[in-house]
Order: sequence, then structure tokens, then C-alpha cells
Amino acid sequence: YPKHVWSPAGGWYAQPANWKANTAILGLCVFGITAMVWNLSAEREFRHKMPEPGRFYPSRYWSKQIIEHERAQKEKAEAEKAAKST
Repeated sequence: YPKHVWSPAGGWYAQPANWKANTAILGLCVFGITAMVWNLSAEREFRHKMPEPGRFYPSRYWSKQIIEHERAQKEKAEAEKAAKST
């Protein structure tokens, strides 16, 4: 291969001196954008049917609607239990 070739990607033997820093910066940018999109998606998520109480459902941990629904169900169950005991 020729030793001196210009290309946008850096030529045949590209190894920039600051590749580790560039990789870290790009990784942080990708992580940040992913976190913002994830947060926006979780805020806008809407469900017509809630998941069953004992079933594994990943979005149960970040979906505001499901968290509020399960909190209300728990309070309702505790109120019914308190009403039965008195």
C-alpha cells in the first residue's frame, strides 16, 4: 500500500494521536442523546391497558402512567384491607 494517501477517513494507516479522547467525547454525546430521547419517550408513553400486576414489564420502572396507576392500586388495596380489619 502507498504510505501517503489523503482521504477524509485518514488514509491507509490512520491512527490519530487523540483517538481515545475523540472516542470518549463521541460516546458521551451518544449516551446523552440516547438519555434525552429515552426520557422524552417515557414522558409521552400512554397505555390503554395496564400490565398485569405480577408480570415482568420493563417500562413499569420508568413509565409515569404505570407508576401512578400501580401506586393508586396499592393505596386502594390498603384502604380495602384497613376497611375490612375495622
